[in-house]
Amino acid sequence: MNNTKVLVLGGGFAGVEAAIYLKKQDLDVTLVSDRDYFYIYPTSIWIPTGEATREDVSVPLDKLAMKHGFQLIIDPVTQLEAKSKKVTLQSGRVLEGYTYIVVALGQNKIQLKGMEHTLSICGKPEEATALYERLDTLIQKNEGKIAMGFGGNPKDTSAVRGGPAFEVLFNVDTYLKKKGVRENFELTFFAPMAKPGQKMGEKALVMMDKMFKITNISKKVGTKITHFEEDGICFEDETKLESDLTMFISAGTGHHILKESGLPLSDAGFVVTNKYNEIESFDGVYAIGDSASLMGPEWRAKQGHVAEVMAKNVAYNIFNHAQKIDSKQSYIEHLNILCVMDTGNGAAFVYRSDKGGKMVPMPIVGHWMKKMWGWYCKNSKLGRIPRIPGM
Repeated sequence: MNNTKVLVLGGGFAGVEAAIYLKKQDLDVTLVSDRDYFYIYPTSIWIPTGEATREDVSVPLDKLAMKHGFQLIIDPVTQLEAKSKKVTLQSGRVLEGYTYIVVALGQNKIQLKGMEHTLSICGKPEEATALYERLDTLIQKNEGKIAMGFGGNPKDTSAVRGGPAFEVLFNVDTYLKKKGVRENFELTFFAPMAKPGQKMGEKALVMMDKMFKITNISKKVGTKITHFEEDGICFEDETKLESDLTMFISAGTGHHILKESGLPLSDAGFVVTNKYNEIESFDGVYAIGDSASLMGPEWRAKQGHVAEVMAKNVAYNIFNHAQKIDSKQSYIEHLNILCVMDTGNGAAFVYRSDKGGKMVPMPIVGHWMKKMWGWYCKNSKLGRIPRIPGM
């Protein structure tokens, strides 16, 4: 099977998992990434409070390539011509002659006016470190107004990243309490939708409200954000939320490379696929993770574990396609929302499926469960410990 060449574009959860599982099928695999490390976003939530560093939540891609046997190119993609399976990189290098291409480039973020005055935990890794530095400066001053929230995408609600905003906010609350300065700070959560977190289910919303009250965190929800300023967030109702430090997770939109790729795109700019992550009229081209338009119920959400299911399925589907075996795997039956939402001193287990949602408090132990997951994610990918089935 080594004469079957597969090109994987993207070094995130979907791309790395695809490269690992394609190599398990003894295929000739090349991974292209714009950075030389795999970044574990779910555990980067502890960087702003100093509980983790960028190195703690990163895995060098060359170590993964060496362990699993795939080839690695660190060079951003500048053009994808899907029909001819031709990829151009920033260096000018052109990649051609691949039997299969797996598009796992991730997504761009919707840009709002003044976003340069904000930092995001789901943006560039440097922003997480900047959050730590800005928070430390406010603690030195012994007072401050901190606002954290997320935005929406009316064209695709699955592209909203809400959980990390709650996690960083609750972690900062816990951190300030440990420092003995919480009473000197105003903490506010903001979002344009009336019921942020609604995907988790009504029971979870009730619990979230209780958590906000217990922690004395204010809310500003249900009003569209017009723009950001250096000292706050401005809303459509002409109010302004003053802030010395604003953390904002903008909703996702299609990756800019996809616009000129020739691939079929949704209104939000994501690649339209079937449930096997195949693309109609583009034989041998697949899209997974944040690059793909997610099918399914209204509450569906783009999460790392869904991206990894897609990646494993595509590895299986490509192998069988190359062998002319009529067997495919779909991601639809694996659609759910699954999260251990950390608070710094505990966590809440969040689960949502077609049968409804649940949110179970896990004081103290939940925090260490998420820590263990981060350790597992890093070490299992490096092959230091066995993979747990389904994880």
